[in-house]
Amino acid sequence: MLRHLCMEKKYPEKEIVDKIKLLEEKFRASGQDLSSYLEGLLHADYLNYWDYINLDTLLTLQQPRTSFKDEKIFIIYHQITELYFNLILWEIEQMAAVDHIELKFFKERIKRVIMYFDLLISSFAVMWKGMEREQFMKFRMSLLPASGFQSAQYRMIEIMCTDIQNLVYLEEREDYKDINLTSIDSLFDILYWQYGAKELATGEKTLTLQSFEDKYGDELKELISKFRKNNLWKKYVYLDDKDEELTDLMKELDEKANVYWPLAHYKSAVKYLHKNPTDIAATGGTNWQKFLPPRFQKVIFYPELWTESEIKEWGKHWVETELLDVVEK
Repeated sequence: MLRHLCMEKKYPEKEIVDKIKLLEEKFRASGQDLSSYLEGLLHADYLNYWDYINLDTLLTLQQPRTSFKDEKIFIIYHQITELYFNLILWEIEQMAAVDHIELKFFKERIKRVIMYFDLLISSFAVMWKGMEREQFMKFRMSLLPASGFQSAQYRMIEIMCTDIQNLVYLEEREDYKDINLTSIDSLFDILYWQYGAKELATGEKTLTLQSFEDKYGDELKELISKFRKNNLWKKYVYLDDKDEELTDLMKELDEKANVYWPLAHYKSAVKYLHKNPTDIAATGGTNWQKFLPPRFQKVIFYPELWTESEIKEWGKHWVETELLDVVEK
């Protein structure tokens, strides 16, 4: 068999022989017969692009609830967003899986996460410019009580990036610095995003929040337990040779995730839902006016890396330079 393969002049004889030896070792170790796999390879079809990425299936996953053309744009945008979230989670999981993370590897993966956040932030232009307000205001009513609030992947990103007490509702955060003294169930009920999905008049949980907790509550609680000592902040703290560049990258990630990303979302909400004298409610009943602006929640992954004045002014510059123009329009 080797002699026949090596008659081909495309590769040097030794290179082919070496690869076959490696394959034999691999399959022998798992109790498999290499010749059977090679025979199967002879009969296999070539892999096509559309099969590899399941393109035909992918293009069937947009199922609008109305006849408004821009609803398809709305669906595709959110599907793309969730795929970027998945890329971020994939990078964080790789960092979390390493017991003794190396500085170079840490930096490279943090840079990737920042890159994905940059793409997420810029992609919100699809929401600002890619839909007609008149269409959105009509088809949105068919989406009740669904809401982007129900993105479990983004909650996972938050949990995996920081100590969980940094996600506690701002007014109660100071009382929960020692999370080891608090049960996860109790902690879960006071996370900041819980307050963004409660009825404004009664304080009761909206159907949006109830459905979200029924589907993802247990999974998120397990994740909190798993990442209490293995989140990105802990990785940073226990790294012996961390340098100024890594610190700057951690701060950039913090700002992208907790200032630029929520404010990009807020900018879109203002365009579609801001109305004098009373703003329009979000589809899931969430309090978007209090939930999205960073200055109200002050969710900061790494407060230890910021000065008191920086924390006090969290998100203010972005609002002054970007948001006021949208409100005026």
